Amino acid sequence: MALGFLTQELAIDLGTANTIIYQNGQIVLDEPSIVAVDVASGKCLAIGNEAKKMHERINPSIRTIRPLKDGVIADFNAAEMMIRGFIRQVSKKKSSLFTPNLKVVIGIPSGSTEVEIRAVRDSTEHAGGRDVYLIFEPMAAALGIGLEVEAPKGNMVVDIGGGTTEIAVISLGGLVEQDSIRVAGDVFTSDIQYYLRQQHNIKVGEVTAEKIKWAVGAVLTELDEEPEPYVVNGPNIMTAHPVEATITYQEIAHCLDKSIAKIETSIMHVLEMTPPELYSDIIENGIYLSGGGALLRGLAKRLSDKVNIKFIVAEDPLHAVARGTCKAIKNTDKYKFLMR
Repeated sequence: MALGFLTQELAIDLGTANTIIYQNGQIVLDEPSIVAVDVASGKCLAIGNEAKKMHERINPSIRTIRPLKDGVIADFNAAEMMIRGFIRQVSKKKSSLFTPNLKVVIGIPSGSTEVEIRAVRDSTEHAGGRDVYLIFEPMAAALGIGLEVEAPKGNMVVDIGGGTTEIAVISLGGLVEQDSIRVAGDVFTSDIQYYLRQQHNIKVGEVTAEKIKWAVGAVLTELDEEPEPYVVNGPNIMTAHPVEATITYQEIAHCLDKSIAKIETSIMHVLEMTPPELYSDIIENGIYLSGGGALLRGLAKRLSDKVNIKFIVAEDPLHAVARGTCKAIKNTDKYKFLMR
């Protein structure tokens, strides 16, 4: 049996956009989920922040890959390289004579198929994980928010990540009703790119669209606190001449409208399926928003007006799932909902 002091515990939120690793209750890594690879040899050149700097700015001999698409592993090799590299980065900080026994808890989308679940488990095991547990992201988000997931009452969580939006009603340590839709941060980014092409004849990359989303991302055309308009530069689609456009939050609210409406439909669907006793608990407690999408200005208000139930943005929504996986790793014996 492995000696206690040789067991290294890592809680990993393997996100489409970012990977966050907690160790001993602290964030030890928070980097973009991206890998830069040499095309000829297939060798990993950079991961995380270093690879992100190269993204969309590279020559033909280097390729950047985002191993996760829609919350699940799309490129097995790249995912393994990335997980291995991140684990090595974290382990480097703790020098030891022995290779520690790695105990890992990883968050996965609630709509994952058996094949997708196996891909996450295999990638983690190949990257050095000895004891691998999996937890569904809405359950991890609920834990991270601080909800009593094992209590006999209904809690509802909407986790809007990079690849998926996870909607779940939780009671007695299980997912009573859930939906996982592939409308989330990445879709919002491509909505912005499409809108700028159509309305401003300007071509922008993924990185710039992300910056616009953070600077003026909103879902309502009237806000109490209005962000400053964002000035973007890029080539005109027709002439390739440089053009400048000033983007307001009202425009972004307009361009994200259809995607947000899909999330609203999914929330209504889950609520329709929810047993009445749990539904009354949800009306009383409100619905919690987590993930990067929860930071879109006006989202809680728009959803509250649509559904007639109070929506609450979790504290530090970006790290809710990671905090939940961190709590789960401390209680692997207690929590029945963890998957081996």
